[in-house]
Amino acid sequence: MKVTSQTKNAKETQTPLAKLWVVSEVFYPEETSTGYYLTEIAEGLSTDFDVKVLCGQPNYSIRGTRAPKKESHEGVEIFRAAGTTLNKNVIIFRLINMLTLGVSMFFHGLKRFRRGDNVLVVTTPPSMPFIVALTSLLKGATYNLLIHDLYPQVLVAVGKARSDSSVVKVIEFFNRWLYKHAKAIIVVGRDMKQLVQAKSSGFDVPISVIPNWAELEDVQPQSRDNNQLIRELGLQNKIVILHAGNIGYPTDVETIIKSLSDLDDSFHFVFIGAGVKRRLIEAAISEKTLRNLTLLDSRPREEQTAFLNACDIGLVSLVEGMYGSAMPSKTYNLMAAGKPVLAITDAGSELAQVIEEEGIGWHVRPGDVEGFVNKLKEISLERSKFQEMGQRARRAAETTYSISDALEKYKRALK
Repeated sequence: MKVTSQTKNAKETQTPLAKLWVVSEVFYPEETSTGYYLTEIAEGLSTDFDVKVLCGQPNYSIRGTRAPKKESHEGVEIFRAAGTTLNKNVIIFRLINMLTLGVSMFFHGLKRFRRGDNVLVVTTPPSMPFIVALTSLLKGATYNLLIHDLYPQVLVAVGKARSDSSVVKVIEFFNRWLYKHAKAIIVVGRDMKQLVQAKSSGFDVPISVIPNWAELEDVQPQSRDNNQLIRELGLQNKIVILHAGNIGYPTDVETIIKSLSDLDDSFHFVFIGAGVKRRLIEAAISEKTLRNLTLLDSRPREEQTAFLNACDIGLVSLVEGMYGSAMPSKTYNLMAAGKPVLAITDAGSELAQVIEEEGIGWHVRPGDVEGFVNKLKEISLERSKFQEMGQRARRAAETTYSISDALEKYKRALK
């Protein structure tokens, strides 16, 4: 193409894009939930911002992989800070990882942030927002807080802290400081917004609800009749309920395990994933010789269509007290696969609201073993409704929980 003087002048006078730093412990090539979502957000915003990323080395699904300290990917410039990558399932190792990465991130921020820069930081690990906020304020940048997990509520819910403990009071004190100086706060659920509004009362900081999204291009509904995993496990004649994803402290596996002995053989639960509570399932299988429970290793993200369709119903399970503290993103991909959703969750949570609003499943409160068993017996009589529920789930994923919708909301919130 011939470059005219008019074209050249237009390029020279074009307004440069505002700089946006995305800060996250995990990022590309990491494919865990937070890594995936932050990568898609950064790359999706690169048309409207000059996006740069500050992250750590892979430490989850591909722990041990050493990514370049600096590289460009899909229009995004990535800077990786040094830090230990010890086994995160060991508490002391997780704390060491947080400390070493936090120190490294702090000095990277001092070196790279500039006055007027815009920063988006996610709450993983929970110490990261405080480090990034301090660095941003010292350098004259503004920061936006993306809350995936709300602390200290998560710690209380999983039994790691008492609600009236000094630790919780200290975290809440520093949260008030964090919220006060934020340019904007983004949360992933309406229940979370309710809690954050109460915590930030008196501050003039906007709070936006931007749910995570369904991977509509990569996850498609498929008939269970031809599903290879169902055939391999011999579950063709069972009502298969699938839990796929991290089996961590916030996952209520106890209610499920206690319920299994009261269920007949028409139901079969399949767990795919890893995490600290995986051992409880392993123990239940070995000690109780449960025939209606299967535990499988984690599978690559690109195989989601295959394993998410290896069921009749998708399971999302949270311990009691997680109201407003998290919204499991696995929900949206179950919807993308056209599956009804059975949830163990607090009443009124974002998860419960989505299920009720879209008419895509059922929910039971955590710890209610009798209620869970009765709900499953009720479900067994509603098999004819599974397909219709699944179709509504897919439709809701396409119309309400798409990446394009999420990115437009991020652009508005950050601008």
